[in-house]
Amino acid sequence: MSNVDNLIARLDRVRRTKPGHWAARCPSHDDRGPSLFVRELDDGRLLVHCFAGCSVEEVLSSVGLTFEALFPEREITLGKPERMPFPAIDILRAISFEALVVAAAGAALLAGKPFSEVDRERLILAVERIQSAITAGGLSHE
Repeated sequence: MSNVDNLIARLDRVRRTKPGHWAARCPSHDDRGPSLFVRELDDGRLLVHCFAGCSVEEVLSSVGLTFEALFPEREITLGKPERMPFPAIDILRAISFEALVVAAAGAALLAGKPFSEVDRERLILAVERIQSAITAGGLSHE
C-alpha cells in the first residue's frame, strides 16, 4: 500500500479533487466539511494541510501515523565505499603549510634549539591537521 493510500484510507469523506490531490474531513477536530487537503508530489512525498488550523502532527497522530508516513521509503543500496572521497591534490594543498611547520620543527630539533610552549602547541596542531586530512581522504594512518 502506498503512503497516500495508507493515509487516505484512514480519513473520512475523502474526495479526489484532481490527480494527486484529495480533500477530506480533518480527523483532529470536529470537521463538518472538508478542511483537510492532501497532495502527493511527483517524488512520493505527501503534503498535508488543515485549513482550520490543525498541525500536521495533530492530523497524523489522530489517524495513528507519524511524519514518516509522509515520505516514501528509500531504497538503501550498499555499494563499494569510495576509496578517496577527496582528490589527493586537494589534501596536499590543505596540509602543505602544516608540513612546513613540521619540517621547521624538525630542523630546529636537529639544530638543538629548545621548543617554547607555543612552538610545541603549534607542532601538535600541525600533526592533528595532517592526520585529519588523511582521515578525510579516506586513507589509513598505517
